[in-house]
Amino acid sequence: MIPGPTPVPETVLLEVAKHPIGHRSKEFSDIFISCINDLKWLGKTNDSDAFIFASSGTGVMEAAIANSVSPGDKVLSLVIGVFGKRFAQIAQTYGGQVETITADSGKVIDPLMLEEKLSKDKNNEIKVVTITHSETSTGAANDLKTLSGIVKKHGALLLVDAVTSLGCMNVEIDNWGLDIVVSGSQKGFMLPPGLGFVYVSKKAWEYNKNCKSPRFYFDFVKSKKSLDEQTTPFTPNVSFICGLKKAFEIMKKEGLENIISRHERLKTNLRNGLKKLGLKLLTEDKNASAAITAIYPPDGVNVPDIRAAYKKDWDITVANGQDTLKDKIFRIGHLGFVSDRDIEMALVVTEKVLKKLKS
Repeated sequence: MIPGPTPVPETVLLEVAKHPIGHRSKEFSDIFISCINDLKWLGKTNDSDAFIFASSGTGVMEAAIANSVSPGDKVLSLVIGVFGKRFAQIAQTYGGQVETITADSGKVIDPLMLEEKLSKDKNNEIKVVTITHSETSTGAANDLKTLSGIVKKHGALLLVDAVTSLGCMNVEIDNWGLDIVVSGSQKGFMLPPGLGFVYVSKKAWEYNKNCKSPRFYFDFVKSKKSLDEQTTPFTPNVSFICGLKKAFEIMKKEGLENIISRHERLKTNLRNGLKKLGLKLLTEDKNASAAITAIYPPDGVNVPDIRAAYKKDWDITVANGQDTLKDKIFRIGHLGFVSDRDIEMALVVTEKVLKKLKS
């Protein structure tokens, strides 16, 4: 019950376990292009290119920066946790002049604060804005639709970390004007870690033409050239892409709107159940991610003991907090191959764990 790697359906595991086919074969090209088209379906886009890299989510976050930020460019990073901070750190690594708007743990970016910040940028010196949609470290979710509208009005390029939102929350790339969106296979996609996904808008391609940052493997131009030939520039993770095709079959059978509503229901049921147990949650309901919930331990009980009891007594793993929240919260993931039964089980086990530790 952690926010990643998430549970993987058996049919997907069996597909991954098959002997790999040649990555330059017609058979693989058909599978690969099918996955590219399904990525567009998932991100609700017809206008953006979609790419698949053999990498983690952090790898494609770096790809987004390397293909858009030149040394000296002003970057505004919207930080609501560990991964928002990581986007800023990557931009700094590539020579970006980074400023941040930072929210307290469990909070989200105030649209008025962003609007005020960008309105003062009269000369449009801020070239790029980075944002995390669903912050894995806190369980908070930014209002991406509203914030993207503010950035679009200003004119900066918008880079979105949708690692724990894509595949469980609504992400409308075209309608919301999202320029580069990244995600990873080990979350809502119901795969093991190892694939990174990137969407690139027409506006992002214009930035790419003028980007002076070095890149070789994570080069969108190479990927685009190969995609036009229905292949990849380098050896892809053949087995995982075959598994991805199977995962998309499962997702399309359920239906995108049903996937989104299921995750919303799981979130609500878990949060309501935890509150009935007397537990305090890090994030307010209105700002809560549909992917993960962060929970404070009750008075007199520490997080390591809670996690140990889950694991020892019930063979369930829940996540610790990260960075400054380590041992201050524990986190339960509810994204991907997760059902109502899993949530009910988690609540029953949580009650037993707390009863044991309080006795």
